[in-house]
Amino acid sequence: MVQQTPPTLPDFATLDALSTGVLACNAMGTIVYINPAEETLLGISGALLSGMHYEGAFERSPELCEAVRSALETKEIVTEHDLEVAVNGHPSVRVSCTVTPTEKGEFLLEMRPLDQRLRIARQEQIRMQQEASRDLLRNLAHEIKNPLGGIRGAAQLLEHELPRESLREYTQVIIKESDRLQSLMERLLTPHRLPRFSRINIHEVLERVRSVLLAETPIGLIITRDYDTSLPELEADPEQLIQAVLNIARNGVQAMQGRGELILRTRVARQMQVGAKRHRIVLNVQIIDNGPGIAEAIRDRIFYPLVTGREGGSGLGLPLAQTLVAQNQGTIECESQPGHTEFSLFFPLQS
Repeated sequence: MVQQTPPTLPDFATLDALSTGVLACNAMGTIVYINPAEETLLGISGALLSGMHYEGAFERSPELCEAVRSALETKEIVTEHDLEVAVNGHPSVRVSCTVTPTEKGEFLLEMRPLDQRLRIARQEQIRMQQEASRDLLRNLAHEIKNPLGGIRGAAQLLEHELPRESLREYTQVIIKESDRLQSLMERLLTPHRLPRFSRINIHEVLERVRSVLLAETPIGLIITRDYDTSLPELEADPEQLIQAVLNIARNGVQAMQGRGELILRTRVARQMQVGAKRHRIVLNVQIIDNGPGIAEAIRDRIFYPLVTGREGGSGLGLPLAQTLVAQNQGTIECESQPGHTEFSLFFPLQS
């Protein structure tokens, strides 16, 4: 079906507020504009794409390039309902894409994410996981904490009755393991305190995490900082965010066995759903490692307590991180494949 094409590109200022991703190219195929929603969708700054030829920018997306060529040749609007689109060096996204050519050979690319409903459903699943985690952790901690005190006390009494000093080695094992479990129970109960909100710089939080990780793993670990220093301050509990980010980042370091690259990245996302509400501006913190990835068998359950893919792991770090992030009005998403595991934390900045 032939459709009327616009005579010229629209005023770019009118495209900034759209929740749909829009990218504009001139008659030479050079990218001249990318709106905030498209930046968020593709996960890249418009400044990095501006001036590139669309075929170079979307080299990994041959179907998209073919749709553009078809639209330019026929001078008709072309819509593809299911395309995998990726900018070089960034994860791919599935979109529906409309190519609108102009009489002067310019064109607009309009992209809508196909996974928007999936994202909302995933956030609802995460919320349910969080509630299940919170109830299980609270009940587990209370059920274990009280008997532990009795076990420790009995071991101390037994120690005083033993006839030989050498036998006390066994009671010391009981006492020390009881203390270790008691400490673990305290950690399980800690996230349930109310957060103490204050204005914080997210990069100060990430720098604290970075210094801890480098102290723990001084050899073999590379931590790359990719910060957007123009980000505004966030209203949150700094200690809770430090603990949440540390839990996630430490998991990545352990998955890499201390040898690999960890990326701490901050960006702004626009027109995004966080929880049940859509927000105009959202802070995005990305924690990326190049380890082996999360096993597919547990990928959908990693935020449940006691689920772990690492031998000797407690399976508590990610559920605790999720609880802490949620207490600060945020949400967590995870994408993982061998060589690239990415946790994204989202915190509203403006409604």
